[in-house]
Amino acid sequence: MLQNFDYLNWVAIGVAALAYFILGALWYSKVLFVKRWIADLKIDVNNPDAKKGMGMMFGGSFVMMLVQCLALAILAERLGIRGGEAGGWMSGIKLGAFCGACFSAASVWVNYLYEKNRSAFFSSMEAMQ
Repeated sequence: MLQNFDYLNWVAIGVAALAYFILGALWYSKVLFVKRWIADLKIDVNNPDAKKGMGMMFGGSFVMMLVQCLALAILAERLGIRGGEAGGWMSGIKLGAFCGACFSAASVWVNYLYEKNRSAFFSSMEAMQ
């Protein structure tokens, strides 16, 4: 099962992971949904303990995003989707959206079902209105 990953575009994988991280930072920022997120999770922002371990959370999040981007790059390669070819970038966007909806969103949704709480997805949708 060990493979040679020389064929992968590591710069693109790193940039994709960084873009993913930045999108998440914007999503949970004052620009978008942080107030609703804080209210839903009942976070006391004045409590100094609320900020403990942030470096580990951010670092761990970025590593997991890098793993996801690596897996998506391997899948794209196996499916023959290459960005340099005509239509490659659009195929990449479609593959990313498909995997995001089918794998990421579905697994997050399962967590919310077991928590028996309102979904952050619906909270975010309401916040946009």
